[in-house]
Amino acid sequence: MASSNRRPVNEDDERLVAELHAEGLSRNEIARRIHRSGRTVSRIADKLNLSFERGDQVREATQARKADARAKRAALAVSLLDDAERLRQQLFAACMVYNFGGKDNTFEQALINEPSFRDKRDLMGAIGTAIDKAVRLDEYDADPGIDAAKSMLGALAAGLGAAYDQLNQATSDDD
Repeated sequence: MASSNRRPVNEDDERLVAELHAEGLSRNEIARRIHRSGRTVSRIADKLNLSFERGDQVREATQARKADARAKRAALAVSLLDDAERLRQQLFAACMVYNFGGKDNTFEQALINEPSFRDKRDLMGAIGTAIDKAVRLDEYDADPGIDAAKSMLGALAAGLGAAYDQLNQATSDDD
């Protein structure tokens, strides 16, 4: 059953919807401003042949966000490779070691020629992780269609070669 508290749409509503639509406002913003439901605004817009499709704007904004994210991932991949390089330089560099504790609660430090085997192993793990993550970031943005296109072009070239061979065979048989 229809509600009796709905007010009918009038020419002022249609005029306001047309004006606010021309200003580029969204359906919901127009509804808020004219104190009508979004559905009512949509019905008025349909009657006036107005559309709230923002597909191109949304697509462009999405593409811009994706491009920004791609650029950030590329910069992060480079930074991770830089980190891996700095860590690798530490493998054979002099380093400070510390010793805390003991029954007398002592503190000692010493400069040694290079890290211990265990520290080198830990550094190699960190280096491997940084490189792996950089590679994964690069793979994330790689075009998956390139390999498929190469495969298709290879098959096309092979097919054209076979067709060429058949034509030459037919021509030589006719002679």
